[in-house]
Amino acid sequence: MLKEMDLTGYELREIKSKPIAVSELDELYHLTNSFEVLFSRRAKKYKQMDLKNQILSEKDYRQLILEEYTFLKRPVIIDGEKVYVGNTKKRVDLSQ
Repeated sequence: MLKEMDLTGYELREIKSKPIAVSELDELYHLTNSFEVLFSRRAKKYKQMDLKNQILSEKDYRQLILEEYTFLKRPVIIDGEKVYVGNTKKRVDLSQ
């Protein structure tokens, strides 16, 4: 999806070398009202940790994203008060 987008005016950040800060994740929560929406179930550790068979709370999603960068669904695009999460064609505008 990123290859198809005009990224002029946007900052592209590689979160492996510069992990998301607590304040940044909390800001994303403010825009989406959900850590679960930001959480990637495609991460290898999701299966390794058997998370699909656990009941996870918003607090759990937040902590997992902070502990392991691969749990943050990507890309996350912030455009003013709008945020887009994920790389599927069904990408949803969560701010409406």
